[in-house]
Amino acid sequence: MKNLEGKPASILFNAGISMEMDAIKYIYPQIAFVKVKLKEPNEKGLLSEGEQPEITYLEDKLEASLIKFRIGKYVGRVISDGYVTFLYYLQFTYNWQDFLEYALDEFESYEISSGFQEDSEWNYYQKLLYPSPREWQIIQNHKVCEQLKAKEDNLHLPRAIEHKAFFQSEYKKDDLIEQLLEEGFKVQDEISNEEGYKGISFYRIDKPFYHDIDELTLYLIDLLETYDAHYDGWETSIVKS
Repeated sequence: MKNLEGKPASILFNAGISMEMDAIKYIYPQIAFVKVKLKEPNEKGLLSEGEQPEITYLEDKLEASLIKFRIGKYVGRVISDGYVTFLYYLQFTYNWQDFLEYALDEFESYEISSGFQEDSEWNYYQKLLYPSPREWQIIQNHKVCEQLKAKEDNLHLPRAIEHKAFFQSEYKKDDLIEQLLEEGFKVQDEISNEEGYKGISFYRIDKPFYHDIDELTLYLIDLLETYDAHYDGWETSIVKS
């Protein structure tokens, strides 16, 4: 979830394609969209439960057409302000109309627009779809929270939460440790990652509930940046009521 032009937006993105983006972006230089006006958006302008099956079927038809005509890569979907927009990067555009007709022949009751333009640097993917470091952290936070809940953890109960940080340069390490100690953290071990960067692990008694851990980790991201360090996530033990 993010805000687009002041309105809530639900973003679905192809994360795996980011690892091959540099190798393929010049093969697929055109960004293309299919924009569908929702019939029954919810009060936030997002997809309602009642309309979800039909939009899912429409998305499946677009995917089948993409495979049939082999024109590009499906990279993401944006739902906001009463519309759902499907985004693709195209290798060819000469059969774009054929792709649309094959995919959308059953959806005449929907108001649909489409088009494409040059985007050889994949700016739409990188700036619109792909999460910022802060958004990515929230995604990871909630993933861990869901894993804890599945094991009957009571997320409202405080417990030791361990964090990791790695330094781009170590000349501010002592200052960071001093700041963390002032804020009630206990600094544990010096660590290193696979790239050879050195870092520290530290912990404090906190609650891992969704908004609590989001507030804490986003604060740590900002704090660590001022000390030339990179936040590398958290872990905790399971606590049941």
